Amino acid sequence: MPTTKKDRTDLIVSVLDDAFAPLMAADPVAFRGKYRKMAADPHAFYRGSACLFYADRADAEDPYVDDESGRIWVHGDLHVENFGTYLNSDGRLVFDVNDFDEAYLGRFTWDLQRFAASLALVGWQKALPEDDVRSLIGRYVRAYLSQVDDYRRSEDDDDFALHLDNTSGPVQAALVAARLRRRADLLDSSTVLVDGSRMLREDSSVRRLGKRERAKVVAAFEGYLETIPEDKRFDRRLFYDLRDVAGKSGFGIGSAGLPAYNLLVEGYSQALDNDVLLSMKQANVPAVSRFVDTGEVEKYFDHEGHRTVVSQRALQVHTDPLLGYTELDGVGYVVAEVSPYEVDLDWSDLTEPDEIADVVGLLGRATAKIHCASDEDSDQDLVDFQVEEAIARSVERRRKEFTAWITDFGMEYAVQVREDHDRFVSAFREGRIGVSST
Repeated sequence: MPTTKKDRTDLIVSVLDDAFAPLMAADPVAFRGKYRKMAADPHAFYRGSACLFYADRADAEDPYVDDESGRIWVHGDLHVENFGTYLNSDGRLVFDVNDFDEAYLGRFTWDLQRFAASLALVGWQKALPEDDVRSLIGRYVRAYLSQVDDYRRSEDDDDFALHLDNTSGPVQAALVAARLRRRADLLDSSTVLVDGSRMLREDSSVRRLGKRERAKVVAAFEGYLETIPEDKRFDRRLFYDLRDVAGKSGFGIGSAGLPAYNLLVEGYSQALDNDVLLSMKQANVPAVSRFVDTGEVEKYFDHEGHRTVVSQRALQVHTDPLLGYTELDGVGYVVAEVSPYEVDLDWSDLTEPDEIADVVGLLGRATAKIHCASDEDSDQDLVDFQVEEAIARSVERRRKEFTAWITDFGMEYAVQVREDHDRFVSAFREGRIGVSST
């Protein structure tokens, strides 16, 4: 990494501009909002700058990977806020990793390192003593390795999940909150009744489409339907009938500038409370792919939407049955349900190390799950070996050293991120990063 303040600032500016230039040009207002959110605190900056993390890590020495463990499906942007609930295809509420937009092939250690630095940043922002933060990272890594061992002993990769019956504390609270959600409430907040049918509600984040754009989106929706796995398709006699479509904006830090649409489709019946809300969002280029050899991998995918969906199906057991992909104006899009049952883990009231320790232990196990358990409907064969065996082999007889290595990295890189955040804020205020701050 650059050793002078100026060199480091120049690198930050260069990496962000290279990663986001097309999106900044397409929607500078959205990116000004993204950068202001990133300026709020070091962790917000970290969430929005995965590209900088891989600029630092892609060529760094790693003594804990080999040809297999260095090339598995990874989440790509694992931080403490990328965990939450979802309703899986079996109808069960599960607490798991979410947001797979950055998923790609890479070193298993990258997800652990990125999470460790995220946890160290949150620990610093909560003013936890350094020893406590180190202990929390160690707890996370040991839980991860323990779950990897469980997968090695198990004959069924589907036998582990975090759900209402085996969780406690804030994780269980998120699951309970999700269980209390109602589809009707989501629909009431997103739609209005017009002549006895639901239509998408208009607000500052929703725009009506012209005839030409609407026709393109409808055609893309029809293409998406063909990408749903055969065993997850619902009876087409009613399900998937398109009721309304509109442009959508106002997503989080990671999705700024990405074109998106909301689609309202008929559900299991013509009852108004069975309608389903879908999101069709342009897929992004994963940060890690900018810094590794992508030749063999990129030939596998039609576009980034295809890559995102294949990645999610490889990483998440029993994925959303509505997950699919399509193409619009030659660009890949991801389509997924806007589910009423998604509740993110709330860190705001997690303040005591003992309480956080219970949570990060579960997050470590959830991380091992995405690495080791592939859904049976995943149509990928880029990783054709037992990941749990590859990981176990990479840390064999070195687990204590490995845990210390991840912990040291997390603590040290969190310091780097705090310094980088200051440099980013200054550069943004001075108009050096892509879009004006005013």
